[in-house]
Amino acid sequence: MKPPIQGEIVSRDILDLLPHRYPFLLVDRVLEFEPFKYIKAVKNITLNEPHFQGHFPMYPVMPGVLILESMAQTGGILVVKSVQEKMDGKIFLFAGLDKVRFRRPVFPGDTMILEIEYERHKLNLWKMQGRASVDNKVVAQGILSAAIVDREDQ
Repeated sequence: MKPPIQGEIVSRDILDLLPHRYPFLLVDRVLEFEPFKYIKAVKNITLNEPHFQGHFPMYPVMPGVLILESMAQTGGILVVKSVQEKMDGKIFLFAGLDKVRFRRPVFPGDTMILEIEYERHKLNLWKMQGRASVDNKVVAQGILSAAIVDREDQ
C-alpha cells in the first residue's frame, strides 16, 4: 500500500524545502511522502548534467557521490517537510554515511528512484535508511545521518 502524500509536493515546493539550486539540485519530484516515516522521490538522469563532461566523456557514469547526495537531499525533504514549523533560521546538513554500497552504475537516460526511511532522531541529529534504484534494481544504499543546525548567515 502506497503511503499518502500529505499535501502534494511538486517541483516548485522542492525549491522551498531545499537550499540547493542548479546544477546541484538532485531531486526532480516526490512520489510518496509520510511525515517521520518515508519518502519516495525521482531523479531523472540526463546527458546535459555538467558532471558528465568529465565523468567520463566516452562512458558517462553518474558519480557515486552525487547518487548519495540525491539520497541525502531526498532525506532532507523528508525531515524539513516533517518539522517545517521548526526550520526558521535553520538548515539541514549532511553529517555522515554508514554501510554505503554501490551495486551498479547509473547512466544518462535512467530514472533513479530514491527511497528514504526514517529511523530515528534525537534533538537535532537524524538517522535514515536510504536506497536508490533504477528499473527496480538497487544502485546504491546506506545509512544517512544529518543535522538541523542554525544558519550562520541569518
